[in-house]
Amino acid sequence: MEILESFKTIEIDSPVDKIIRQIRDLIVAGYLRTGDKLPSERKLSEKFGIGRTHIRNAIKKLEFYGILTTHPQSGVVVNGADLGAMEGLITNVMKIERPDFFSLVETRCFMEIFSVQQAAVRRSEEDLENLEKAHLALKEKIDNDLPAENEDFLFHLKIAEASHNSVIKTLMLIVLPDILEIYRKENVCTGDGLKKSLAEHEGILRAIRQKDSDLAARYMEEHLQDVLDFSRKKISV
Repeated sequence: MEILESFKTIEIDSPVDKIIRQIRDLIVAGYLRTGDKLPSERKLSEKFGIGRTHIRNAIKKLEFYGILTTHPQSGVVVNGADLGAMEGLITNVMKIERPDFFSLVETRCFMEIFSVQQAAVRRSEEDLENLEKAHLALKEKIDNDLPAENEDFLFHLKIAEASHNSVIKTLMLIVLPDILEIYRKENVCTGDGLKKSLAEHEGILRAIRQKDSDLAARYMEEHLQDVLDFSRKKISV
């Protein structure tokens, strides 16, 4: 048994992790600098010898963490950041254990209820303005019958920012991308469900505006109940 415990688990990188690692290495080495544009998805796909879906998923993940930004006219560019912090962040992105969907959602629920309670107490006028902008951006997408997963999650991230707890925001950034990926695959944020979510956001925003932490927590718990139920169903499938 002692010999067995001396062995280490063999980690096999996914194609997405390999792409992220190479981008990390190029940024840290200085070959990619702030404002530099990445090659197109097609060219990267040909260079790596893998499908464009893997390229797209890696870029989306790095976008979510603020390392890359996609501009409609100019493509994907590198954001400015402290290299040491960026290297550590990208390493964490790759090393995070991939838990089951229910565990991710359950963890998110605990964090979000605490986050919204603190946001209701600690939010500034600037925080409130950012929340209202995020809410309007979601409403605009829904009104135009467009995909709105990013806008939905942005609203929740703005709540985490308004909580003024940096650890909660960091943890949210860890769990949300994988949840978002499953939402996209399962078409969770669509149709009537998205309209219901928008109405619930309005209640949460109103409670934060009124600085009512108990009401904000109750609204958030009700808001997350559907996705919690959905994640339980995923376990039984």
